Amino acid sequence: MTAVGGSCLCGDVAWTVSGPFELMVHCHCGRCRKAHGAAFATGLLAAADRFRLVRGRERIVRYESSAGTVRPFCGRCGSAVSEGEGRRGLVAVPAGPIDDDPGVRPSAHIFVASKGSWFDITDDLPQLAEGPGAR
Repeated sequence: MTAVGGSCLCGDVAWTVSGPFELMVHCHCGRCRKAHGAAFATGLLAAADRFRLVRGRERIVRYESSAGTVRPFCGRCGSAVSEGEGRRGLVAVPAGPIDDDPGVRPSAHIFVASKGSWFDITDDLPQLAEGPGAR
């Protein structure tokens, strides 16, 4: 697989991910809905060692939306971005700013217990009340 690129709306922040993504999901939690201004946020996970910030580290602003959850965004245009920081060797990458085909498709809707009441999920993907691995 060739590298997949992503960039913010104004182009100041850009990154690449080499190799396959581990996972793509639609997250319906209240924080993701509010941060993205939409019914859900689509995100990908990649191995942190395959992520490379090409430009714009100085443009990235970080907002801690809850304890331990940091949302990086471009300080100029406001686009959600990834800065390559992650947990357990994985980095979260927002799907919206991806410029190329990521080679993976969504595998589930997560946190549907808190999805917007005004949004109906109409596809056949699995719907998890919480996140993957939650009990």
